[in-house]
Amino acid sequence: MISDKKIEYPVSSGGVVYRHSKGSLEIVLCGRTKSRLWSLPKGTPVIGENLEETAIREVSEETGLEVVIQDKIGVINYSFVNEEKNIQYHKHVHFYLMVKSGGSFEKHDHEFDSVRWFSLEEALRVVTYENEIEVILKAKELIGSESNAKPGQ
Repeated sequence: MISDKKIEYPVSSGGVVYRHSKGSLEIVLCGRTKSRLWSLPKGTPVIGENLEETAIREVSEETGLEVVIQDKIGVINYSFVNEEKNIQYHKHVHFYLMVKSGGSFEKHDHEFDSVRWFSLEEALRVVTYENEIEVILKAKELIGSESNAKPGQ
């Protein structure tokens, strides 16, 4: 059967913000209480932005934190349909490894009800989207290799 749906290929950018706290690795997740959603911060570029600029802006807006990119984690791809608009989306989300350089959760926008640090283990249990688990695990590998390369961090 041939689909009459319009197909679009949106691109987004986001990040895994991490820190070491009391000997434990922690990452930031954004949550919505009503839908019980926990996810990594991400969003859509504005005209003229590159992927890194989008990631920094979106993570800053959604978390309230000022962040710096350390490395690229990778890209996830997924598809979904908006039946109301009769559009099938094939989305690509680019993720970056980030650290906090300032700001606070109190400054996060209202897209999410809650933003907070999670231990790595807890984040892997509560994150809503399975493909974001893969992103978090890749981030953990990068953090491990960076710690090995740069003692004391």
